[in-house]
Amino acid sequence: MWIGDGAEGANFWLSVITDLQNRGVEDIFIASVDGLTGFSDAIHAVFPQTEVQRCIIHQIRNSLKYVTWKDKKAFTADLKMVYQAATREEAEANLLKLEETWKDKYAAAIKSWQNNWEELATFFQFPKEIRRLIYTTNAVEGYHRQLRKRTKNKSMFPTPQAARKLLYLATMDITKKWTSPIRNWPLILNQLAIRFEDRWSSP
Repeated sequence: MWIGDGAEGANFWLSVITDLQNRGVEDIFIASVDGLTGFSDAIHAVFPQTEVQRCIIHQIRNSLKYVTWKDKKAFTADLKMVYQAATREEAEANLLKLEETWKDKYAAAIKSWQNNWEELATFFQFPKEIRRLIYTTNAVEGYHRQLRKRTKNKSMFPTPQAARKLLYLATMDITKKWTSPIRNWPLILNQLAIRFEDRWSSP
């Protein structure tokens, strides 16, 4: 975990990715990101072959900000046809249908999908087991929520080191509960080994 100064631009993310590389990370096959400015650029600056998947859940939330309450149910149903499609081709066809249906009312919501489509559609090239792992950043979001629970009652910390110590102790406590294995992990591992065969090194 990295603690920043509040600025999450390309320079900050580049320092994080560079730190990972300096610690011994040689390659990143897939990175799931939430669309923060400069994140993808920083990843590709250090690991240019990385496949970047933008979080679908974040994208849904962001696009629904533009949709009125009375249309949300219908719009969401049409939107599901895009991100729950079986193939990228089917998803792109459904995105065109979404635009035809709603462009006059919610052009901004649709534009956000079109502008970010390359990173939103990355997961379509993988089998369903891998798709389930990478289409959202909810796992790390859950971790962040637990950290916020530990810090919300603290109006201030005497020193930056005190804040870091609290986050460290909270992380140690949280990770004790990370005992459930990833579902179908042997199958996923085999799929990754085939998909990234030219970059895969067996232990």
